Amino acid sequence: MMAEKQTGHIYTVSILTREIKTLLEETFPFIWVTGEISNYSVPSSGHSYFTLKDQQASIQAVIFKNQKLKLRFEPENGIKIYGLARLSIYEPRGTYQLIFEHLEPEGIGSIQIAFEQLKRKLSDKGYFDQKFKKPIPFLSSNICIITSGTGAALRDIIHISKRRFSNINLEVLPVKVQGAGAEQEIIEAIHFANKRQKAQVIILARGGGSIENFSAFNSELVADAVFLSKIPIITGVGHETDFTIADFVADLRAPTPSAAAELAIPDKQILTQRVFELRQRLDKSIFVRISHLNDMIASLTYRIKIPEMIIYSHRFKVEELELRLKNQIKNAIRNHKDKINGLTDMLMHHFYVIFQRNKIKQLELMSKLKALSPLSVLSRGYSITRFAFDKKIITDSIYVKPKDRLEIILSKGRLISTVEKVNG
Repeated sequence: MMAEKQTGHIYTVSILTREIKTLLEETFPFIWVTGEISNYSVPSSGHSYFTLKDQQASIQAVIFKNQKLKLRFEPENGIKIYGLARLSIYEPRGTYQLIFEHLEPEGIGSIQIAFEQLKRKLSDKGYFDQKFKKPIPFLSSNICIITSGTGAALRDIIHISKRRFSNINLEVLPVKVQGAGAEQEIIEAIHFANKRQKAQVIILARGGGSIENFSAFNSELVADAVFLSKIPIITGVGHETDFTIADFVADLRAPTPSAAAELAIPDKQILTQRVFELRQRLDKSIFVRISHLNDMIASLTYRIKIPEMIIYSHRFKVEELELRLKNQIKNAIRNHKDKINGLTDMLMHHFYVIFQRNKIKQLELMSKLKALSPLSVLSRGYSITRFAFDKKIITDSIYVKPKDRLEIILSKGRLISTVEKVNG
């Protein structure tokens, strides 16, 4: 038999879940938890959902949008973190989860994580590509310096400028290089310099410090401003071993502010010495060239003859060529005349032969024509009879009837007769 139901309190699912939720949240109000992120996703709400796991277990977790905005890195799969969370139950599904208020990467700082993530993002966008790097002018007449107005970096740059090339004009745009507002001031200074279009190069600099002090130079917005600047930018941030995002994006990176000034400003003394050496080489080259030309002039002068002799020599050559030309023309005329005479004789002979041949042929034809002529037949005693009215020649008696008038043609004279009888 089914055991009788005990008389104790009966929980509904909702009430039981709510009481467990209250018990968990009161027992574990805030706890520090560590583990590895997996199944990380961010739906349209902006909240981040993921699984926190170790080798033996896993638990669902969430960090809401407002708390995530305070993080200095972007959570992603595979990162080991530790964070402050409260334990709660998601009542519709009856599952418990960690709701994180703060996260930090384990083993490496969040600032370094954020640095590497932004570096990878900008590299994928092509911000570091050499093809986008603008050339640094060899000698700028105006240099814009964006740095702290009171820092050692500015003093070092001014000192280097005076020592190397005091004629160059320096324009200082003082900005905060760390702390609240530093990022925006740097961006506005870059935009201002580009809007004025007065400087040929920009030096973006600050002195040394910790990685936290370089946050303004590791900003994505500052990287955008450096990349979009029409004026080439040289960065000199911190010490030689310090690298910032701005350094990777800039057209040229210097290890220190002083080195940035040396890259932007040539040494006037060295340039002067170089100009002096080039001038000496040019003078020597010109002297050698002039000497060579003088030698050529002297040689040509020696080889030039008296103008009258040159004219006489050319006149003699002209007369000789004229005589040779006349002889050639005479010979040509003579040769052509002989050819014409020969051709004329040949033509006359050919014409005579053809004429004799045609004459003989004509006589033969005339003889044949004479033999076949009707007059020749009539002279031998024959006659031609034809009708008198239509002149039609009669070749058969069947065409003639009595009383027809006929014309008889003789060798000499003609007869008109009338037919009396026709014999067949």
